Amino acid sequence: MSTQSITIRRPDDWHVHLRDGAMMQAVLPYTAAQFGRAIIMPNLVPPVTTPALAAAYRDRIRAALPAGAQFEPLMTCYLTNTTDPDEIERGYNEGIWVAAKLYPAGATTNSHGGVTDIALIRPVLERMEKIGMKLLVHGEVTDPAVDIFDREAVFLETRMAPLAKAHPGLKIVLEHATTQEAVDFVRAHASHMACTITPHHLVINRTSIFQGGIRPHLYCLPIAKRERHRLALRKAATGGESCFFLGTDTAPHMAKLKEAACGCAGCFVAPTALQTYVQVFDEEGALAHFEAFASLNGPAFYGLPVNSGSVTLEKRSGHAPECVAVEQDHVVVFGGGAQTAWSVV
Repeated sequence: MSTQSITIRRPDDWHVHLRDGAMMQAVLPYTAAQFGRAIIMPNLVPPVTTPALAAAYRDRIRAALPAGAQFEPLMTCYLTNTTDPDEIERGYNEGIWVAAKLYPAGATTNSHGGVTDIALIRPVLERMEKIGMKLLVHGEVTDPAVDIFDREAVFLETRMAPLAKAHPGLKIVLEHATTQEAVDFVRAHASHMACTITPHHLVINRTSIFQGGIRPHLYCLPIAKRERHRLALRKAATGGESCFFLGTDTAPHMAKLKEAACGCAGCFVAPTALQTYVQVFDEEGALAHFEAFASLNGPAFYGLPVNSGSVTLEKRSGHAPECVAVEQDHVVVFGGGAQTAWSVV
């Protein structure tokens, strides 16, 4: 007899884009409803590069929470070529941010102010290694000569491998892994490295983006890869290995900016995240590993306590909104408008 419900410790989301202003007001309730904490990405305009900016952003998030919500934003620093190691340490020691984010300049949304050469931030990485601050990495090269489907694998070989070798004590999260090469790399460095896996990369491959026409709301970065990579990600997520944990990379954009001649990258998955993840674990016969992936492995890597409270999911039909209104536009929900196989109680 198949399992009809599962109760787990309240999970965390280790990769979230909340944006700001009206967009944050609209999307924050969906993350806060499912997760106890979330790592908040710093790629605002302007980016969150100082403790003062991070503290102010955290205050805005807390003020925007629905009444009664039990949710804690975990703030991050946007690294640039000129980030000051002393500023990094001060913000970390004051409890303002828990990690720093390495965006290769030009790799994704609002990353133009990111790092152009990792060598330029060696003093920052050395300080982070010394104080125990985590480094979060968007793992893609930006060289236009490198095929977009190869940019993660090339980054691992040419950037990540030297970085991990030079800083063996630095705890690194390779975010939103999309390839077999990525999960293999993390396994090989699991003593000080982990990676997050999104719900959408577990259920779509690169063909999905062009199924019956161009589907802009399935376009994200790193872009979905071949089917063999999707299957490798499912095996990694559901296999019970502690170096893999939940990170949705929920990334809302106005529909008019997605459905454009040069559309934005990102999938808004917050409303359907847990439903999608648990369906994958059910399909893989791995529900016994779901709590570790969703609720335990991330806190262990970050050195944080697990959440109190629990979440129950039932194997019964549910319905996700097709979109979420934001001012005069809307954000399309990943998997929205369709029936879900599982529901959050």
